Amino acid sequence: MKIHIHTLGCKVNQFESQALGTILEGRGHEVVESETGCDAVVINTCAVTAESVRKSRQAVRRLRAMNPGAVIGICGCWPQAEAESAAALGDVVFGSGDKLAFAEKLEAAKREGRGTLAVDNVFERRTFERLPAGSAQTRTRALLKIEDGCVNFCTYCIIPYTRGRIRSLPLDECVEEAKGLMEAGYREIVLTGIEIASYGRDLEGSPTLADAVSAIAGAAQGCRIRLGSLEPRVVTREFCERASELSNLCPHFHLSLQSGCDETLKRMHRRYDTARFYESVELLREFFPGCGITADLITGFPGETEEEFQKTLSFIERCRFSSMHIFPYSLREGTVAAGMPEQVEKSVKHSRAHRASELASHMREEFLRDMIGSTQSVLFEQQEEGVWSGHTGNYAEVLSPGKDLHNTVANVQITDFRDGALWGKVLL
Repeated sequence: MKIHIHTLGCKVNQFESQALGTILEGRGHEVVESETGCDAVVINTCAVTAESVRKSRQAVRRLRAMNPGAVIGICGCWPQAEAESAAALGDVVFGSGDKLAFAEKLEAAKREGRGTLAVDNVFERRTFERLPAGSAQTRTRALLKIEDGCVNFCTYCIIPYTRGRIRSLPLDECVEEAKGLMEAGYREIVLTGIEIASYGRDLEGSPTLADAVSAIAGAAQGCRIRLGSLEPRVVTREFCERASELSNLCPHFHLSLQSGCDETLKRMHRRYDTARFYESVELLREFFPGCGITADLITGFPGETEEEFQKTLSFIERCRFSSMHIFPYSLREGTVAAGMPEQVEKSVKHSRAHRASELASHMREEFLRDMIGSTQSVLFEQQEEGVWSGHTGNYAEVLSPGKDLHNTVANVQITDFRDGALWGKVLL
């Protein structure tokens, strides 16, 4: 079969779509970029917000219309949360697990014309589903999922109900996967999961995220190692001491912030306050001078006053983030926050997101301009009209003229900031 896989949502979904593609290709199918002329289409969905669900539905309807007669497979967090709604639009409908069985049912649906609805109880899952890492389409940056599940139960978040309890990839298997990716030619491995700060809590001996990072970095010395999103409390002095000893660990840290106001953080049921968050920021800058620190922010959470939002603006300015992902709060049925009083008007949520984004843009430019004149190690990924683009270890994009730089890590002298990006000269 010719199969197209359409992915929405987070890096975990991206990893699982790549893994599903590898599984399908191993079973003799062709995974194609084209959205038309397919025998089957898979939509790997997101359900983190109401807007995510709307986009997932829209993608299913659009791709079905573009591929009349094709088998439509739906998987991921949306059917896990709303199985019947997804089943009304798809032929083969699974939740967020069991990609091998999903592939088998796609084949059966095409062969026999029989659909399948198979959504399990996520809280009964006890083992990590090991899936093949990497992708046949690229050999530059690979995602490696080392953890699944979350038990934080933040009041705005549906994910614990779509992913279940914490489950981790054992250390020896982390090492095996990392070695395989290095040998396959990847130059960077991004460690991802639903909540990687919780890594190892379910494993014998309770290894930590620091243990996993050290083992992976040691096993894949030929690769840069980049961390996915971190819960701020995992960043301790001990964590930073161990991490700073790893020569191939990228000095880029994405911390999950969500709000810069303690009162709002309490309503979100986040398990840190701004003082603890800022402690993490200071520790990272102490051990990794010049590091990139990025963060997520939700504006207009229920009950957020203008005074609370001003506290958030002041806090993010104090943190001097190198980049931010900013979202207006999106009500998600099934979460505690959906039933909270004092829901903020849509126009106010979006206005606050715009104001925060303006500040974030200013901080990003300051961060990038500070790098002018420095020499940075850049992994080049793609080129357009003779100009190559890549990322530094601290995750700044760099543009440079050059020849045949794909999948090359090179020292680059940063010469300029223009058109929103850094420019540099490759040092031979």
